Amino acid sequence: METATDGRWETLPVKINDQILRTLAELEFTHMTPVQAACIPLFVGNKDVAAEAVTGSGKTLAFVIPLLEILLRREEKLKKMQVGALIITPTRELALQISEVVERFIQSFPQFRQILLIGGSNPIEDVEKFRTFGANIVIGTPGRLEDMFRRKADGLDLASCVKSLDVLVLDEADRLLDMGFEASLNTILGFLPKQRRTGLFSATQTQELEKLVRAGLRNPVRITVKEKGVAATSVQKTPARLSNFYMVCRADEKFNTLVAFLRQHKHEKQLVFFSTCACVEYYGRALELLVKNVPVHCIHGKMKHKRNKIFSEFRKLKSGILVCTDVMARGIDIPEVNWVLQYDPPSSASAFVHRCGRTARIGNQGSALVFLLPMEESYVNFLSINQKCPLQQMPLVKDVVDVLPKLKAMALGDRAVFERGMRAFVSYVQAYAKHECSLIFRVKDLDFGALARGFALLRMPRMPELRAKTFPDFVEEAVDTDAIRYKDKNREKQRQKQLAEKKERKVETLPTRKNFQKNKAWSKQKSKKDRRKRMAAKRKQDEGSDVDDEDMKELLNDTRLLKRLKKGKISEEDFEKQLTAGSSSEVLLY
Repeated sequence: METATDGRWETLPVKINDQILRTLAELEFTHMTPVQAACIPLFVGNKDVAAEAVTGSGKTLAFVIPLLEILLRREEKLKKMQVGALIITPTRELALQISEVVERFIQSFPQFRQILLIGGSNPIEDVEKFRTFGANIVIGTPGRLEDMFRRKADGLDLASCVKSLDVLVLDEADRLLDMGFEASLNTILGFLPKQRRTGLFSATQTQELEKLVRAGLRNPVRITVKEKGVAATSVQKTPARLSNFYMVCRADEKFNTLVAFLRQHKHEKQLVFFSTCACVEYYGRALELLVKNVPVHCIHGKMKHKRNKIFSEFRKLKSGILVCTDVMARGIDIPEVNWVLQYDPPSSASAFVHRCGRTARIGNQGSALVFLLPMEESYVNFLSINQKCPLQQMPLVKDVVDVLPKLKAMALGDRAVFERGMRAFVSYVQAYAKHECSLIFRVKDLDFGALARGFALLRMPRMPELRAKTFPDFVEEAVDTDAIRYKDKNREKQRQKQLAEKKERKVETLPTRKNFQKNKAWSKQKSKKDRRKRMAAKRKQDEGSDVDDEDMKELLNDTRLLKRLKKGKISEEDFEKQLTAGSSSEVLLY
């Protein structure tokens, strides 16, 4: 099925409950979006649906409304511990957002209770909450849901609770698979009854998603919602009211340009995407100090407990800056976002589209801007062809001020800032090397000197990508970076203690220092015995000793046996048997 036209809720071919219509009116949703008009009649009419629609097209209501309708039409009312609907999403933020929408609707239906099962909280608390209050609608992320199914010993038999399941919804289904949740999904699906309605909602279609459709849905109706005026052969994947720009600037001017742009748009709501968690930590903290009188929040995937609170706070703001990674790129609905700024292009082209989709949602206007280095400009053509996402060039920002000296001063004044900068640089280079579009984003094309200046580094970090390279256009600060202290006194005290302990150990181990291999995992370090044996064998061979070719062959064979034993590929018993099968002269070497 392709698209359906907009219309009033009353024009749907299936009757919607009056309380639901009243809530829609209160929320000022007077008209349906195309994806809602297409999905609701089919889902309510007991059809499985696989819906693909551009980000920001109203997919959440397209499954929340039919889900409630199906539960309301049940002949047998749901009991306290009976789960009638399960909604699975890839991220906590999206789960939280859906939970808020569901809560708004079930206020009119006191017979239903919902529960949110996501990471970042104690699973035992979730078990107790479920046991105490029960739940008919469960919203969660795959990891926590899978964990809950294994909590029978703690008093929660979720497998029994879902036997009454009527509706399963997989939201942002392609992202669920991208993030490696396939095994968790298969485990969860194994507990669910086959007789159910399933809705699969996504902004893009992939081969992996097609496999999931075939495995989890029964004769699904496929729904594709396109932007108006876009030809069938050239489906635009970003919202029609999105203005998409790119700006080309040098690596050492990029951060200055970003700060100038943010200062000039102080009264607007903006998302700033970086490629790694370390970059969010470093640049996010810097923006807090450099962009005055504007609330700046940071969110990335390594935050465990603070993410939900930060997300909720930012949603309520009229203006502000959220510095984030791609954890915020999918399905998240933040009201009235004016600008989506992509400081670093994402690792995949599809992620570019999803980032842009955080603005211009549900028919609103919005703008997106990606910053590109000069050698990355061909990415614009790539996006136009690969993602049907045309971009127009934006001229350079005027009145740019050099803030990098301030960033350097911050690093000199606090070791935490210095270390964050070094980690950010290393993580950026490593992420760059893994970019999906490796013909355009090539590490060998990076100007490391200009990049280090753009990160306001005091010195170059030690990393494999920089080995044997010189950087004449990067001048290191004439400062002993080991002497830079933490502003946090307790942290500095701990560092000094560790330095003293390290110094003591160094003195104690000085005679045997040469035996250590620097920067090599212990598991990969060879023992002294191994090295001595190989050196002795090589020496004898080089000197033309009495060791003939046959003996040398047996010696090498026993060395291989020893390696296999160490790796656990053979047992000690097998090792002894195979070793004693050889000549007795070899045993002396071990």
